[in-house]
Amino acid sequence: MTESLPKRLAHTLALGLLSLAAAAPLTAAQAADAWPAQPLKAIVPFGPGSSPDQVARIVGEKASAILGQSIVIENKPGASGNIGTFAIANAKPDGYTFGVSITGPLVNNTLLFDKLPYAPATDLSPLTLAVHQPNVLVVPASAGIANVGQLLEALKKNPDKYNFPSPGAGTVSHLAVELLLAQIGARATHVPYPSSPAALTSLLSGDTQFAALPPIAVMPMVKDGRLKALAVTSSKRSALLPDIPTLAEVGVPGIEGSAWIGFVVSSKVPVEIQKKLSDALIQAIRDPEVTKRLQAQFMDPVGSTPAEFRAYMDEELRRWEPIIKKLGIKGQ
Repeated sequence: MTESLPKRLAHTLALGLLSLAAAAPLTAAQAADAWPAQPLKAIVPFGPGSSPDQVARIVGEKASAILGQSIVIENKPGASGNIGTFAIANAKPDGYTFGVSITGPLVNNTLLFDKLPYAPATDLSPLTLAVHQPNVLVVPASAGIANVGQLLEALKKNPDKYNFPSPGAGTVSHLAVELLLAQIGARATHVPYPSSPAALTSLLSGDTQFAALPPIAVMPMVKDGRLKALAVTSSKRSALLPDIPTLAEVGVPGIEGSAWIGFVVSSKVPVEIQKKLSDALIQAIRDPEVTKRLQAQFMDPVGSTPAEFRAYMDEELRRWEPIIKKLGIKGQ
């Protein structure tokens, strides 16, 4: 007997629905396989020339070759890195926008600000910890301060007369100095800037008097005689700065911190795309030529897995939370 028209239509419709259901997962997989099909954008929450900007450009150049698409750098400084980091978290979750960030926006700003427009732990996915870099405690050469002891003596004798800059409240540049001041019982005024170069400009102009800034910002001026390097904030001497003692070596133990930089992306990006992006960035960081270029900027390349980067950020929160709460530091 010939099948009735209604039954044939129902049968055809059922087959069509089954086909669509079977094809749906393949469509998502195909989209991930095709990624990237257009240029990417890397957001930097700090100004041009800053350490994060340099990392984004050096690593991004190699990663673009690996991915077969250009990576455009976009600087979005302001609000201690919160503006640019929020832009990364709030980007269209297709994997074409990612970015770099640092301790403050990714960890400490959750303690420094009563409210953030994003939640670092849930709105952002770690891709890789790119570099470590020890901050360098410096003063203008014209200040006539030859060592840490002389700086500490000046701070104690002149309470509230010294200013120090940083690339943002809650950054290691800020917290390391606050801890130093607390340990010696001295006071100085913190002045946040949108980037390390801007902070450095304030130091050279005399608006601020001492600073703990990333080596990429200060070492060229240490070498040309405009700045005097007194110590590094790392727990041991940096292989890239072997002649500069640690604070512990010069009598101020317990102060250490890395001005690290890492790559992150919106947590809403499909995990398959996150992995492709992370793999490309890790491969780029570990490339011998990229490693050489980063080390030339006094940066120690890492290239961790996303899980290792997440664990490190959790460790950083445990490290800095007591200091922030004890000193009552608030974001600016």
